[in-house]
Amino acid sequence: MTFAENCYAIFEKATADYHIDDNVDALSRNPYAEDTLEHVLYAKNRIDAVQWHLEDIIRDPNIDPVAALALKRRIDASNQERTDLVEQLDSFFLVRYKDVAVLPDATINTESPAWAIDRLSILALKIYHMDQEVKRSDAGQAHIVRCRAKLAILQQQLHDLTSAIDRLLEDIAAGRKYMKVYQQMKMYNDPDTNPVLYGSQSK
Repeated sequence: MTFAENCYAIFEKATADYHIDDNVDALSRNPYAEDTLEHVLYAKNRIDAVQWHLEDIIRDPNIDPVAALALKRRIDASNQERTDLVEQLDSFFLVRYKDVAVLPDATINTESPAWAIDRLSILALKIYHMDQEVKRSDAGQAHIVRCRAKLAILQQQLHDLTSAIDRLLEDIAAGRKYMKVYQQMKMYNDPDTNPVLYGSQSK
């Protein structure tokens, strides 16, 4: 099993585990030892799974506005936690490849390994939920056919993305590509850079 395939297997497990309770407030039971890469990967997908369902809930046309605002703030906090975990993953790769001799003609990739792995986590959720749509007994045949076609495309994306991640890591290990990580520096969560927040503090 390649590195990307192993990541995906952990994401699949985390997604399936979430749906045992299928509750955004259920406690996560991470089966991997702390301070391991597997633990971080599992936690990453768990956050994505919870947020997936929060995004469903907040789109309820009958949702109470006060509840919607609380959910929006919970989603914002989840986004920040997700970003922090991705940056933690990139720190792992920076340490892993710190001694690689970079070739003179090496190039930088459009995204870091961890952000590509972030896409893989989301893809695991898309595949799970599209498969659920294909299996629905209360949906019409046209819906099933459409979802089956979409599922096939998602499976092709899975093949392409896992291959691309493994190739990127091989290129970094060989010095053909190099990593340069830019933190997201999101300004709207920071009371020092969001003018609405620091403006309210001065009043």
